[in-house]
Amino acid sequence: MLSDGYIFDVLREGLRIAVMISAPVLLVALLTGVAIGLFQALTSIQEMTLTFVPKLIAMLGVFWMSMSFMTRSLTDFFHTVIIPSIAGG
Repeated sequence: MLSDGYIFDVLREGLRIAVMISAPVLLVALLTGVAIGLFQALTSIQEMTLTFVPKLIAMLGVFWMSMSFMTRSLTDFFHTVIIPSIAGG
């Protein structure tokens, strides 16, 4: 039987991994949104696709570049924490 403390530790580690994995994509989305918003405010252009398309392209680019990091982080978490918990529990 797994203790409550161990389960909370695994959940905390899982949330930390989720934040670490999503941080690059979310940070690029934030920075791109701020840059596009500043550009729109300076030029008075209020086109909706101007905010959506560059943000989508930037997010896809960062996602593509950080896929190996994301995959490695998740597989390490599963191999070191989740699978031993299932096998031993």
